[in-house]
Amino acid sequence: MTLSNLDATVDAWVGPAAAQLSSVVFYSVNLFGSEVPLIVLWLAVAALYFTLYFRFINFRALGLAFKHVRGDFSDATARGEISHFKAVTTAISGTVGVGNIGGVAVAISLGGPGAAFWLFIAGVLAMATKLVECTLGVKYRRHNPDGSVSGGPMYYLEAWFNRNNLPAIGKAMGVFYAVAMVIGCFGIGNMFQANQAYMQVLVITGGEPSWLATKGWLFGLILAGIVALVVIGGIRSIARVTSVLVPFMALLYIGAALVVIILSAEHIPAALVSVVSGAFNPDAAAGGALGAAVIGFQRALFSNEAGLGSASIAHSAVQTEEPASEGITALLEPFIDTIIILSLSSLVILTSAIPNNLMDGELAGIELTSAAFEIHFSAAPFVIAVAALLFAFSTLLAWSYYGLKAWTYLVGEGRARELVFQSCFCGAIVIGCMVQLSAVLDFSDAMIFVIAIPNLIALYLFAPEVKRDINDYIKRLKSTA
Repeated sequence: MTLSNLDATVDAWVGPAAAQLSSVVFYSVNLFGSEVPLIVLWLAVAALYFTLYFRFINFRALGLAFKHVRGDFSDATARGEISHFKAVTTAISGTVGVGNIGGVAVAISLGGPGAAFWLFIAGVLAMATKLVECTLGVKYRRHNPDGSVSGGPMYYLEAWFNRNNLPAIGKAMGVFYAVAMVIGCFGIGNMFQANQAYMQVLVITGGEPSWLATKGWLFGLILAGIVALVVIGGIRSIARVTSVLVPFMALLYIGAALVVIILSAEHIPAALVSVVSGAFNPDAAAGGALGAAVIGFQRALFSNEAGLGSASIAHSAVQTEEPASEGITALLEPFIDTIIILSLSSLVILTSAIPNNLMDGELAGIELTSAAFEIHFSAAPFVIAVAALLFAFSTLLAWSYYGLKAWTYLVGEGRARELVFQSCFCGAIVIGCMVQLSAVLDFSDAMIFVIAIPNLIALYLFAPEVKRDINDYIKRLKSTA
């Protein structure tokens, strides 16, 4: 069977189920003339609620978050596997992907410049959601006999219902979350990322005429081998790599974006005016101001994953006895992923792509962003390709850990069980470089976003407890300052 036949066969089998699941998970309602996916509304309302409920902790504790990640409150005697800094870089590696480069161009194409405004707002609000889920991830984690840690929504879902004498419901919700995470991680966190990494290598090696054009299997094997060398060592090994890789790739992209924006400085005032006017103009693109808000929130929340609970799995491994400390540290994730990186991508599109009429052509996504960079320096496609490759690789590392912890929740801890999952995960990388399997990706994407339902239920239930923990922790810090 040829690869194209395999692709078609798998899509034929999985396609109907993927379409049905997607229609449910991403079901949209008409709200004031705009189609709003309920899952986006579910995530956005939660982000707004937690921001208000925690009295704008997004702003109040941001400085404290930087102190934590700097190591000001580290405790070498505490249980856990990695530092605050490494926990943040590991979680960021799972959210900063190729969508941070190309997804913004798509959002602005659909929602107009106003989408960039709501994207920024969504990033600010999402910080509060991250605080809640990452605090819970640490508080209800489990310490294994070998010194490793297992945590995440599976465990705090189970904990709340056990406490309220409903263990069967807690276990069922934990299992549902874990199953969805295991299935979903093979799509959004594996095959899609591997495929995008392969595509970016083709870009910098000559495109279709490249000798690699027909050797996706070879690239996949190499990539899978590198990933295996890192992930088999567990979270400590992953964190060592991401603690170096994430700052490097973020600074590479941020530096390049700033250069482009500075070279297009004459367009900045007009860009900012278009952003604000488009954000509140009822006659703006794609359903007016509401349409722009929906598209902006969707891009931001799909990027930083606030509300999915995935990041809490990585944060659970932090070395601390203060769960609230890691919740505060987690504020930095949406701040870096959305407020900084996505906002800079927006400004690149607004100051370079739009003034040079690149939005009117056939370019879209990452190709459009690359073309906007290329206006100012010819090496831009190489820089974008390298950044996208690193983004994809780092995402593979983080999601391998997310999937692993969901897997061990289902089948139990043990090195042999871990190796089974890790082998399957690395094998899927090779497949992702060889075939598209679009139906499989659609199915896994839907599974990833359906986990927001049980996770946010847990966050609402635990909100009063987390608020007490956060307030008590900040009060104790102030008293010892």
